Amino acid sequence: MHPAKSVIFFTTASGAGYGMMIWLGVLAALGMLPQETVFGILVFGLAFALIVGGLLSSTFHLGRPERAWRAMSQWRTSWLSREGLAAIIGFVPLGLFALVAIFSIADMALGVVLGLVGAAMALLTLYCTAMIYASLKTIPAWHNRWTVAGYLVLGPMNGAVILAFLLAVFGFEEAAGTMRTIAGVMIIIGLTVKTFYWKHLATAPATSTAGSATGLGHLGKVEMTGSPHDQDNYLLREMGFRIARKHARKLGRIAIVLGFWMPLACLLVAGIFLDGGLPAAGIALLFVAVIACQIGITAERWLFFAEARHAVTLYYGEKAL
Repeated sequence: MHPAKSVIFFTTASGAGYGMMIWLGVLAALGMLPQETVFGILVFGLAFALIVGGLLSSTFHLGRPERAWRAMSQWRTSWLSREGLAAIIGFVPLGLFALVAIFSIADMALGVVLGLVGAAMALLTLYCTAMIYASLKTIPAWHNRWTVAGYLVLGPMNGAVILAFLLAVFGFEEAAGTMRTIAGVMIIIGLTVKTFYWKHLATAPATSTAGSATGLGHLGKVEMTGSPHDQDNYLLREMGFRIARKHARKLGRIAIVLGFWMPLACLLVAGIFLDGGLPAAGIALLFVAVIACQIGITAERWLFFAEARHAVTLYYGEKAL
C-alpha cells in the first residue's frame, strides 16, 4: 500500500497523544499526577495537539476532505466511522479531566474518574483505528491479531516516553521514575509485538494466489502473460506499492534500533544519572529517547504500509499473497 505521509503522521501523532492521555489518567488514579498549572497546560496541550493534528491530517488523504464528517454516519458497519465517533466522544471526558487537573475546577476524585474514562476512550479509539486495517481481508499483512496489538501498544509506549521526559524536566521525581519504568516495560512489549508481527509476515502461508483470484486455479498454474493496463493507474499507485527488499531490511533495522533499543537504553542510563544527582545529563538522555522513538516509530509506520500488498495486485503479476 502507498505509505501516504498524512496517514503515517496521523497514526504516529494521534497514537502518541492518546498514549499520553492514557498515562495521565493512570498517574491521576495513582495519586501521582502533578497539579501544577504550567506543567498541566504543557502536557495536556501537547497531547491534545498531537491527537487533533493527527486526526486532521488523516482527512488530507481523502479526495474530498470537507466530506469527512459524513463517514461518521456509517458506524454500524465501518470501523472508520466508529473511530471518528470514539475520538469525538472521548474529547468530553478528556477535556473535563484536563480542566480539573490544570485549574482544579472540581475535586480531584472526579478528575480521577474522568481521567480513567478518558483513558478507556483513548484505548477504544486506538482499537477502532487498528480494526480499520485489521478488518481488511484483502490485505493479509494487516488481517491478523498483531496489527491490533501493535496499535494498542505503540501509541501508549510513545506517550510514556514523552511523559517520562516532561516529568523529569519539571522535576517531579516520583512520577518521572514511575513513568520511566512504565515506558521501559512498554518498549519491551512493543518490541515483542513487532517482532512477532514481522515474523508473521515472513512465515504466514499465502491465502490467495493468481489461480484463486481468477478462479482458474483448478486448470493448473496461472500466470499473467500481460498487464491489464499499459500505463500506471490508481490501483497500482495506491495498492501496488513495492519496496525493495534491501530497503525494507534497512528501514526495519532503523525502526528496531531507534524505536526500541535506543529509547530503552537512554531510559535506563537516564535513571542512573537522575538518581545520582546529575539531572541535566539524565534529562538530555530522555530527550534523545523521545527523538529516537519518534524517528523509529515513523519508520515502523512507513514499513507497515509499504510492506502490505492488496489482493488486487494478483491481477497485475503478483503470484501469491
